Amino acid sequence: MKVNANPLHTIEKALKLPPAVRAQAYATATASANTAPTCTVPPPWRPSNVLDDWVARESRPISLRQLSFFGRTLTEPRLLESANYVRLELPTRIAHRLRNMQTLPYTALTNEHISHCYELYYGAFERFRKVPEVRNLDDNDKYCKVLKQTLNEHLSVIPRLAMGVLEIQDTIGPDQSDLLMKTLLRSRISRRVIAEQHLALTETFHSPWHFPTAKKPPSSPEDEFVGEIFLKCNAKEIIEKCAATATALAAKAYGPDVAIPNIVLQGHLDTTFPYIPSHIEYIIGELLRNSIQAVIEQRGLAKPPPIEVLICEAAQHIIIRISDQGGGIDRSVLPYLWSFAKGPRRHRRLENLATVPRLKATMQELQPDAAQQHSSGEKYGSSLSSLSSRPPELRLGMGLPMSKIYAEYWAGSLELHSLEGYGCDAFLQISRLGNKNEVLTTRASMDAV
Repeated sequence: MKVNANPLHTIEKALKLPPAVRAQAYATATASANTAPTCTVPPPWRPSNVLDDWVARESRPISLRQLSFFGRTLTEPRLLESANYVRLELPTRIAHRLRNMQTLPYTALTNEHISHCYELYYGAFERFRKVPEVRNLDDNDKYCKVLKQTLNEHLSVIPRLAMGVLEIQDTIGPDQSDLLMKTLLRSRISRRVIAEQHLALTETFHSPWHFPTAKKPPSSPEDEFVGEIFLKCNAKEIIEKCAATATALAAKAYGPDVAIPNIVLQGHLDTTFPYIPSHIEYIIGELLRNSIQAVIEQRGLAKPPPIEVLICEAAQHIIIRISDQGGGIDRSVLPYLWSFAKGPRRHRRLENLATVPRLKATMQELQPDAAQQHSSGEKYGSSLSSLSSRPPELRLGMGLPMSKIYAEYWAGSLELHSLEGYGCDAFLQISRLGNKNEVLTTRASMDAV
């Protein structure tokens, strides 16, 4: 009897067997396929016609301004409309990313980290697509429980994806690994934005002060928030808050004998703009943390020069420049600054990521004290305490590329110019009006690849 050496053929054959026999045949086939230490059982077979129907739909991008206007006057019909928009949009966006992952080579999809994320995505897709139309407040409350459960389950996605793309780049190449990571992360941000925005609107609707007869102070802080969006983010306050966090991290890492550089703010200090605070705080926090560490490691115990932060307000956008004198970026690292998969520190990053089972990418994860609460960040699903209190020298190599994705998500940009032997200038540009749509990977662009 000739034995079929290809486990894929065995799996395809097993799918035609009666259900009672299929499980044993599938287990045998997948066991033979799991030969490499970084591989696991491939995702189980599922019919593709259901996924095809959702992939055929286009995502409907939104802007901060649209979200703000929609939630500004919150009524029950509007809340239900928001729920049904999210109800249809989430499975559509997840379906696109599932199709991305299905196009990977077989050996890449059997990587334990990629397979883990694939299963999480497919489970969420099946859960979301089966949610019936939200017709009343009770339906909405039930749907919100589903959203919160899924958001919490997916906290492990970022580190698992990062480890996966580092391990499979020998199969699909570092450029394709980077593209996969950026596409999946951008989509992940988009899904969390619309899900958390709806959850926040639901909380607002159920708040005591929301009722027309309720009395509240004239300057109630809730007036400045529409869901997760803060209508008047103050650039100076955000930078000062991020600087305090980054300074505390540096003091803990280097000890009391090392001088911490001062953060000097200049420019249009009264600038305000609509934004999601956790997004802008993550970007600014990462940039300041990198600058502080670079200056300390360059200067040692000597009195360090200040880090200058310049805020420039224009008609359509705001530019924040962070300038340090930390010696610039090493030539061996500079070409791979925005890459998740490339660079000489790949193995060190892989080892560090293995210690981080969950990751949300918010400023609260950079807090030196795990008990310190983040007042305006993502609050659905708790951040990992071991990451929040991790040793500051545990570097994951994801700060800059993640920050760039966050900046570009709302049609902004992040650039960094290194002056070797002197320092770095980082330029963050964001929309001042909040009228730019989220930047998504559409079905058309996906099919063109």
